[in-house]
Amino acid sequence: MDTLGKTGANIGRAERLEHSQGRYIVYAKNTFPKHLSLDGVKVVVDAAHGAAYRVAPAVFAELGADVVQLGCRPNGTNINRNQGALHPEHVAAEVKRRGANIGVALDGDADRAIFVDEHGAVVDGDAIMALCATRLLKQQRLAKNTLVTTIMSNMGLDRALEAAGGNTTRTGVGDRYVVEEMRRSGYNFGGEQSGHLIFLDHATTGDGTVAALQVISIMLQEGRPLSELARVMEPVPQVLESLKLPERRPLTEMLELRKRIDLAEKKLGKAGRVVVRWSGTEAKLRLMLEGPDPSLLRMMVAEMSDAARHDLSQLS
Repeated sequence: MDTLGKTGANIGRAERLEHSQGRYIVYAKNTFPKHLSLDGVKVVVDAAHGAAYRVAPAVFAELGADVVQLGCRPNGTNINRNQGALHPEHVAAEVKRRGANIGVALDGDADRAIFVDEHGAVVDGDAIMALCATRLLKQQRLAKNTLVTTIMSNMGLDRALEAAGGNTTRTGVGDRYVVEEMRRSGYNFGGEQSGHLIFLDHATTGDGTVAALQVISIMLQEGRPLSELARVMEPVPQVLESLKLPERRPLTEMLELRKRIDLAEKKLGKAGRVVVRWSGTEAKLRLMLEGPDPSLLRMMVAEMSDAARHDLSQLS
């Protein structure tokens, strides 16, 4: 519809959803097992001065937790500034200082969560996915016995699922692709190494607060701290490099790089992986290699970097 020159009600109207905070808090609490309580659990929550600055602490507190709040003072311009999932070191320090059981660092829009164990160590997102997926699998609640993750997740995640009798399927980088695959193929749990965790039985997208409740419920049901539970996955050595280049070219045109990729894949075989892709937003080449020998991985990444620079010098 052409809105040029129209004003007021002729364009549309905005409506406020009354009591939205209360509704969300009730919803989030209902994703937590009814027979459990957070009484006696100390949780450090960092909301990154963002969307969950009120609701996340309230959810944990109303379930009985002793809540320590960080990043809960938004001023309209400080979202994600030196707090939250981008800076989990603040939660880590506070967990150690307060003797907390777990730390949860949300990002500004609260769809992502980074976890810190009781010792103040940041727990890798792949380990969190392995933990949640293997428990869902054990409870026969993991749809088609399959976890959905991206090409950037560590091979150790595949091995952890396989050892538990499950499978993984991979998508391109980005939680939108994870959700699309989950909906298309009928899966109910997936996520990214970066902290997006999607429990489709509870939410239609990532929700850091809901994800934290699922992780804490596993801790309580098994009576084990997060540091122990995270050992469900043994990560394979991984080398990452982000190579800034003067321009983007299709990888099919970068012949020397292709040659190095093929050689690396042959050398690693089934013991490793090679992922090479352009950044979606800038002229940066992302190189990721996994395998049993870190020194070999570093050497191959260096060779690929040199090959990429050589290709672009020849093509420009």
